[in-house]
Amino acid sequence: MSISELLKINVNEKTERKNGLTYLSWAWAWAEALKADPTATFKVETFKRDQYTEEPFMTLPGGTAIVWVTVTIFGKAMTCQLPVMDHRNKAIPNPDAFQVNTAIMRCMTKALSLHGLGLYIYAGEDLPEGDAPDVTDWLSAIEATVTGEELQTVYKQAYEACQGHQESIKKVIEAKTARIARAKQEKAA
Repeated sequence: MSISELLKINVNEKTERKNGLTYLSWAWAWAEALKADPTATFKVETFKRDQYTEEPFMTLPGGTAIVWVTVTIFGKAMTCQLPVMDHRNKAIPNPDAFQVNTAIMRCMTKALSLHGLGLYIYAGEDLPEGDAPDVTDWLSAIEATVTGEELQTVYKQAYEACQGHQESIKKVIEAKTARIARAKQEKAA
């Protein structure tokens, strides 16, 4: 498996929504990483609290904290950071061990996305990019419509055929807009 293949994996069935954000199961994501590269590793970065103690987070002014996790897949290390947050996604002053651990696992999942797995979630997309569906016939069908009702029906089918692929959707919308403009010109003539 490669990074380009990780980018194509649809992770939607392994996510859940909380407070308007999408979260990917860290356990599932890590299992997928190990399937892709059995030598994959992750490392929680530590920070010196004093000359004797290291902590798995960096304390910031005001007492909030941030964690750093490095994930290595296919020999390439990628590091992400994430604040230790509460259920409202607000930084927590003086976090406890459970809150730090939760942030570490979320950060590990975020670092995995830098390698491609679930990256589209952080880009605000609904589906991975994958291969673009061929919409050429749908564009021709939109252009060939005669009535507004027919245009709506074909447009809806074409939109669904795009399977969430943003560039394909853009082409279908542009074709519909062009067809409406042409219909207005024909009516005016």
